Amino acid sequence: MALTKKQVADFDKQLTDWKAELEVAQSDTVHAMHEQEQTAFPDPTDQANAETDLNFDLRIKDRERRLIKKINQALERIKAGEFGLCESCGGDISIKRLQARPVTTLCIECKTAQEQEERTRLD
Repeated sequence: MALTKKQVADFDKQLTDWKAELEVAQSDTVHAMHEQEQTAFPDPTDQANAETDLNFDLRIKDRERRLIKKINQALERIKAGEFGLCESCGGDISIKRLQARPVTTLCIECKTAQEQEERTRLD
């Protein structure tokens, strides 16, 4: 069952809002990191803790950056009229799956098969 125009518009708004939220958070973090760089701790333990926290923040921001990229790709699929179609089999992705993960590109059957294949390669 193909998505209705209203459903596609709702996903477009959801993705656009989500992207804007992530971009604001990215910008705030960059500003905070610049301020934090100027702070030097006399105690090596405090310095190590600060560096660990910074490393953790950077990993989170990298994940957010990759998510923004996926959101952009989903928005492009909306513009192209391909949103909600599985890139593997060409079938419809269920509305429940899109609601849970709007950046998905695979239907549940193809994603399950992909994960099983990955597990098989790892074994």
